[in-house]
Amino acid sequence: HVQLVESGGDLVQPGGSLRLSCVASRSTYSPNYMGWFRQAPGKERKGVAAIYTDGSNTYYDDSVKGRLTISQDKAKNTVYLQMNSLKPEDTAMYYCAAFLVIQGGRIVDAHYWGQGTQVTVS
Repeated sequence: HVQLVESGGDLVQPGGSLRLSCVASRSTYSPNYMGWFRQAPGKERKGVAAIYTDGSNTYYDDSVKGRLTISQDKAKNTVYLQMNSLKPEDTAMYYCAAFLVIQGGRIVDAHYWGQGTQVTVS
């Protein structure tokens, strides 16, 4: 049974920080790429960060490099997204996802999705 539960979204001022959490069911945390997508109003959903659960390899979208950091706590089956120096354009629904599809270094799709957590920068 695949289950992803996100938390941590909030309203924050520009320049502020947030940490999103995604707790995965044990079966979901088998070796695969997990990560985060975001979707702003009127825009397509976009992959922003990914991490390999059985190692430390990561991918980031160019728009977030240096500001967003993905990490994991394997003992807790949890993936985190630390978001610093937030900008209004980071406002979006953020979705945790598992079994990501990565092509040419880009996070393009996923097989399993959480319900999302809202981040608003204003």
